Amino acid sequence: MILYGNSLSPFVRKTMAFAREKGIDLTLERAGLGGGSPEFYEASPFKKMPAFRDPGADNGKDFVISDSTAIIAYLEAKFPEPNLIPTDPIARARTIWYEEFSDTILVGCGGKIFFNRLVAPKFLKREGDLAAADEAEAKELPPLLDYLEGIIPDSGFLVEDRITLADLAVASPFVNLSHCSDPIDAARWPRTAAYIDAILSRPSFAPIVAAEQAMVAAMA
Repeated sequence: MILYGNSLSPFVRKTMAFAREKGIDLTLERAGLGGGSPEFYEASPFKKMPAFRDPGADNGKDFVISDSTAIIAYLEAKFPEPNLIPTDPIARARTIWYEEFSDTILVGCGGKIFFNRLVAPKFLKREGDLAAADEAEAKELPPLLDYLEGIIPDSGFLVEDRITLADLAVASPFVNLSHCSDPIDAARWPRTAAYIDAILSRPSFAPIVAAEQAMVAAMA
């Protein structure tokens, strides 16, 4: 199975970590940021990452689809164990909410910081809007961290006191922030800082993060 994209995307990173937690072997083919193979464009008609291909899975034809949530739903259904999207109705709803909170609200805020401080100058070779990045970090991010600080359980997992998609989704955007910012003041948000550090230290995330850190350091 092939995942198309770049792990600097929080959506690609989330999908990679999800697959690793389930013991699924995905081959990452670099795509996005203006590049990619014809196979990537077939799987992602709007050139968004990640995209995915499971050879021969659709009655002998390749199954292709894009969007991290769709890919993860497919992998969970095809490989149900270990279960990372709970079956209990309340736990499942909470898991889906936390993924949506991350994909839309966290990434929406963090994307302004990451794009303007790193993507624009390093990849697109143009100035980013640093004022927009500073405003997002100063005004938009703190309420999101306040929210997390108030809801993270003592267990260190958001749902069912175990690792689920909820944790993988929420932690992923913080890698982007760490590449260009120091987003979590541990004195102000100690529970959140400890939670994010613990999730990103898991074997599913740690090698991805280390590789990205090396890449960003090389660009600097």
